[in-house]
Amino acid sequence: MIRAQGLTKRYGDFTAVDSIDFAVRRGESFGLLGPNGAGKSTTMRMIAATTRRSSGELEILGKDPNRSGPEIRAHLGVVPQEGNLDTELTCAENLYIYGRYFGLARGYLKLKVEELLAFAQLEEKRDVKVDELSGGMKRRLTIARALVNEPEVLLLDEPTTGLDPQARHILWDRLFRLREQGVTLVTTTHFMDEAEQLCERLMVMDRGRIMAEGSPQQLIREHSTREVLELRFGSQRNAEVAAAIADVGSYQEALPDRILVYAEDGEQALREILSRGFDPLTSLVRRSSLEDVFLRLTGRTLVDE
Repeated sequence: MIRAQGLTKRYGDFTAVDSIDFAVRRGESFGLLGPNGAGKSTTMRMIAATTRRSSGELEILGKDPNRSGPEIRAHLGVVPQEGNLDTELTCAENLYIYGRYFGLARGYLKLKVEELLAFAQLEEKRDVKVDELSGGMKRRLTIARALVNEPEVLLLDEPTTGLDPQARHILWDRLFRLREQGVTLVTTTHFMDEAEQLCERLMVMDRGRIMAEGSPQQLIREHSTREVLELRFGSQRNAEVAAAIADVGSYQEALPDRILVYAEDGEQALREILSRGFDPLTSLVRRSSLEDVFLRLTGRTLVDE
């Protein structure tokens, strides 16, 4: 469905996407992870055929977006990060008018609007203006609107940002249903649990380059240990203790508030540290997560947009 080779996007002297290679299979749920400025949004805009690449190759549905943009966009659904629904129109009107932009017949849309309202669980809000909807309802309506042309590929940019846990889980359920129907999903997200839930395969980006690629489980296996031991000795002692136990586990991170010891057996690592006379204020052994992988690959420093 999507194939990129040496894909590059430059803005003057700045390289936003730096010669990346990837492919997305039909019916796959593919995720892009990365900190601010990693190149995720630029990559999504090139896939959406709204930003032209600087060099390299890119095929969407077998076509070159630099030459066949309108034809490609007719088969895509796009859920932008920022809401862009028409707030003065009702839910049904938003869906109907968007469908008319694609030149879809009125008779087809009459049935399609009702189908999409049911999919988004918004039947009771059919004639309610968008301004009166909750954040979760607006996101579900935005996804429903993106499906009006029955797209082969659905692009979702931070689909659940700003939603409460209940609304996020309802949205995940809608996306699971689309996966079951064979729709290809390409998602960017900052939520690691969301990436693990929604994506069969992930591409971790940083500074315009691909740092790692694989399933969530594969990334954890390749770039972390089975368990992580979290220790707190107090902000004044963490650095001192970290130096004294540096040989425990596979590797460590000394943070201002805690020490992370990456080990295959966290309990064994804790016993070793206690046997050396170090008694932490708190200790926690947990399974390694996608967030551990993400932070190891991209760092813990904040990056501004």
